[in-house]
Amino acid sequence: MNLDTQQHSVNVMLRQLSFRSSLIPFSSYSPRSSLKPPVSIRPPTKATMSTVSTQNESAQRPVQVAKRLEKFKTTIFTQMSILGNKHGAINLGQGFPNFDGPDFVKEAAIQAIKDGKNQYARAFGAPEFNSAVASRFLEDTGLVVDPEREVTVTCGCTEAIAAAMLGLINPGDEVILFAPFYDSYEATLSMAGAKVKCITLQPPDFAIPLEELKAAVTSETRAILMNTPHNPTGKMFTREELEAIASLCIENDVLVFSDEVYDKLAFEMDHICIASLPGMYERTVTMNSLGKTFSLTGWKIGWAIAPPHLTWGIRQAHSYLTFATSTPMQAAAVAALRAPESYYTELKRDYSEKKEILVKGLKEVGFEVFPSSGTYFVVVDHTPFGFENDVAFCEYLIKEVGVVAIPTSVFYLNPEEGKNLVRFAFCKDEETLRGAIERMKLKLKRVV
Repeated sequence: MNLDTQQHSVNVMLRQLSFRSSLIPFSSYSPRSSLKPPVSIRPPTKATMSTVSTQNESAQRPVQVAKRLEKFKTTIFTQMSILGNKHGAINLGQGFPNFDGPDFVKEAAIQAIKDGKNQYARAFGAPEFNSAVASRFLEDTGLVVDPEREVTVTCGCTEAIAAAMLGLINPGDEVILFAPFYDSYEATLSMAGAKVKCITLQPPDFAIPLEELKAAVTSETRAILMNTPHNPTGKMFTREELEAIASLCIENDVLVFSDEVYDKLAFEMDHICIASLPGMYERTVTMNSLGKTFSLTGWKIGWAIAPPHLTWGIRQAHSYLTFATSTPMQAAAVAALRAPESYYTELKRDYSEKKEILVKGLKEVGFEVFPSSGTYFVVVDHTPFGFENDVAFCEYLIKEVGVVAIPTSVFYLNPEEGKNLVRFAFCKDEETLRGAIERMKLKLKRVV
């Protein structure tokens, strides 16, 4: 191959890579659909006849995606982070810490790698880690579970959610969500072919409208998918609300999928695992992960706890999704879950201080800030600043102010319900939080 041919090959590869990673301008984003991929690429200017023909055919073809996923496009978190990076904005949008996890856990991972724990783990989890999950669950809930038959280790809680939906939900099954909801829920349920019914939680306290929920649960309902502490609002489900959900599920033979990844970030009240309520363990899948509690979101270590008759379906799906989860990271996760209670006490204290900095600052800027009892998120009303919706506000906030927040309308079946709200994350160091507040104080002005 001569140099001209080699250079041409490199140019073609670069164009292909550019196409695959390209994004259209953010301003074309609509609340219920994310960034739309391009439908064509420019063919190279120098190529053989056969290459031109092949690339012209490719240029005329739209990118392909299954109908069940057409509406979801690129996630809002990816969009906002990319736009934020482009404009040098401080990222209070995506929920990952900008500080590292504890040394004792990282050192355990390094040691596991050095010890040769680098091949496939057992499909449903390394035995020692399954046992650590069961022990932690016992401490937190008082429930004794069999680590061999009732614990399944997954690639983060997102995969636990996917495995539960795909393993236990049939096409046409009805599943109830509480809006706003983590965007993975709807997408995964769509992949499972479920019918989604939504109950909307309204500010300021985002309480569950219990009468509406009672009316929504019918003989057609297969499951309720819930999240407490709740992303994006920071709401924690009260004992009264959980007992009402439990009563409805028992009466109507409904399953519960409970996402509890923020269980250790509960500030104003104690977290209650719904599986611990009378009659609920046998119908509940409890899902959790390491990432939020130990600031190690990139490790993607999660798990699902369920009785054997539900675990079977979860494991069947998990086997054909990822098969197994990182071996050395599971070994390190054992050390994490065996952390003393003092670790969790300090974690809450640190996050309480960060939350106070952000909430106080947002109020001084002029937002209406809604209560957040858990997670590391705060939801605010942006309407005092005069923008027609959350997407327009967040675009302005990034481009003109230099701060990233997340528009919440994408977390609703009906985006109109979330158009006045945006979410900020306080899982950042103090300097970052104060820097973002100062930018907003300088450049954001209330108009009402």
